[in-house]
Amino acid sequence: MFRYIVKRIFLMIPTLLGVITLTFAVIQFVPGGPVEQMMLELKGRGEASVGHSESSGGGATYRGRQGIDEERLKEIKTLYGFDKPVHERYVQMLKQFATFDLGQSYYQHKSVWELVISKLPVSISLGLWTFLITYLISIPLGIKKAVQIGTRFDTVSSVLILVGYAIPGFVLGVLLLVLFGGGSFLQIFPLRGLTSDDWAQMSWAGKVLDYFWHLVLPITASVLGHFAVITMLTKNSFLEEIRKQYVLTARAKGLSEDKVLWKHVFRNAMIPLVTGFPAAFIGAFFTGSLLIETLFSLDGLGLLSYEAVMRRDYPVVLGTLYFFTLIGLVTRLISDIAYVMVDPRIQFDSQSGGGA
Repeated sequence: MFRYIVKRIFLMIPTLLGVITLTFAVIQFVPGGPVEQMMLELKGRGEASVGHSESSGGGATYRGRQGIDEERLKEIKTLYGFDKPVHERYVQMLKQFATFDLGQSYYQHKSVWELVISKLPVSISLGLWTFLITYLISIPLGIKKAVQIGTRFDTVSSVLILVGYAIPGFVLGVLLLVLFGGGSFLQIFPLRGLTSDDWAQMSWAGKVLDYFWHLVLPITASVLGHFAVITMLTKNSFLEEIRKQYVLTARAKGLSEDKVLWKHVFRNAMIPLVTGFPAAFIGAFFTGSLLIETLFSLDGLGLLSYEAVMRRDYPVVLGTLYFFTLIGLVTRLISDIAYVMVDPRIQFDSQSGGGA
């Protein structure tokens, strides 16, 4: 197992390098970079100044009308680091990432780490509660559907789950705001943010209640679409185990259905779910819906990444991509380790392919 872990860690390096290199190469051909945006901004200011001077009767002209002079252009390129050749910028980026230095944002005058950490509370709030609520409801529901397969409960719950899965989270969020957020009907829940304006003056109990009160609508919109996948996976996993020979043998020995289900079936049926816990738990923090964050005015990592792409804030784009990719690779390794811990029959060391 130790050899497998070491091998997987070394395999992460080319994967991570490939993702970063491909993104860096694509960025070089994307129009409207930070230098171009700064030039357009300066030209816009120049045109505004010219218009103001002409309307005042003055004869002055502004150089921005003819464009940016070479000296100013060099200053802008130096400011954003584009005065260096592409290969030097690439090597410098790799050196920074090797020491976990994600660089500085072009526009927000903060390090990428500061921006990521500042957005984490929102992403953690959405991801953690979405994960917990989804699994705490879906697993018992899936087990009950497997035990009562073919009954009215199984049929009705399947229809409701699939209908909920078919509704996009953003559409459901809009509907919840209209119904309960002060739209055309009731004003029960707050429209935006994770806390109220006077949150600092509240008691501890008041802060907790206010926090969860703000989470009701965005979490509801985020959770509903996740129910179908986990519930049906749980149901199918239990059905597959229930039909195996060892279950028939246990029943033939006179064991009660509860003992058969919880002592024999449960452990084996939960293997696919337990091995997915690390990826789902970590991934829930970093895969929050951009539309949900925008709809409920939640400033999280999804919104940060989107704004960085739109503004061509390349250090934020590359830094967050590096961070998310690294987290994803580590999470996949943890999932494989969890698989071995849950099912000791799995031996990755004996596999020539190097892992699942």
